[in-house]
Amino acid sequence: MKPLSSSEPISLVLADVDGTLVTQDKVLTERTKHAVQRLRERGIRFAITSGRPPRCMQMVDDALHLETPIAGFNGGVFIQPDGKVISSRILSREAVETALEIIRKNQLAAWLYTPDKWYIPDLKGPHVAREAWTVKFEAKVQTDFTPLLDQAVKIVGVSDDLAAVAACEAECHKVLQSSVSAARSQPYYLDVTHPKATKGGVVVYLSQSFQISPGQIATLGDMPNDVLMFKKSGMSIAMGNASAEVQAQANYVTASNEEEGFAMAIEKFILKS
Repeated sequence: MKPLSSSEPISLVLADVDGTLVTQDKVLTERTKHAVQRLRERGIRFAITSGRPPRCMQMVDDALHLETPIAGFNGGVFIQPDGKVISSRILSREAVETALEIIRKNQLAAWLYTPDKWYIPDLKGPHVAREAWTVKFEAKVQTDFTPLLDQAVKIVGVSDDLAAVAACEAECHKVLQSSVSAARSQPYYLDVTHPKATKGGVVVYLSQSFQISPGQIATLGDMPNDVLMFKKSGMSIAMGNASAEVQAQANYVTASNEEEGFAMAIEKFILKS
C-alpha cells in the first residue's frame, strides 16, 4: 500500500462499478445504497465510472439517484444522469485499425463500441452472453468493422487466455504508445480507448467540473485500469478482490465486493464511523 498523497478533506468519492460497487451478480446491496446516502448527508458527492457503455448504468443511477456526470467507457463518454451526452472521445481511425490488428494477431476476439452501440463478429464468441446480460442490451453482429472505424469510442480484446490478453496489452503499449489508453478492465478484457479516456482522466474531469482539487477526491476500484485513477486522487482504496499488484498501488485495502467491501470502505475511511 502507498501513503496518502494528500491531507485534504474528501469532498467527492469516485467508484468503479463492476467488481467494486456491485456484487458478482451485479447487485447493489442495501448497505451500499445506505453508504452512498450517508455520503450525501455529509455533503460528499458520489460519482461512478466504468468501462461499460453509459446507457447500461441506468440501473445504478435509478438506485442511487446520482447528481454527478456518469463516465462510461472509462471516460470515453460522459453523460448527465438523465442520459444526455456531455462529451465523447472518439479514437483516431489509425489507432482503431492498429489496435484491431494487434488484437487479432494475439488471437483475441475484437469488439467495437460506438457511443451508443456494441458490435461483435460472432454472437457465440467468448463472454458475449455474459456481457449482454451485464449491459442489458444486445450486440449487433458485424464481421467487417471498416464502416465503423471513424466512430469507435472503445475497442475490446476478449479471450479466456489471460496470458494472451496481458501480452496484447503490452504490445498495444509498445506499438500505439500515447495514441491510446490500453488497460485490462477484467482479466479477460483489454479496453483500448482514446488517450484521454482513462479513469485518471475522469478524476481530472470531475476535479475541474466541481472546482475541487484532485486531492479532495477518493477513488475505489479493483482492476489495473483503476490504478490510473488511484494515481490522480488524494485517497485510493483497492477492493479485497483486486490483485496484489493493484492493491499495492492503493492507500488502503477493503474487503471484497462479495463481502460489502465498498460500504465498509466508505464507513471506515471516508465517514470514519
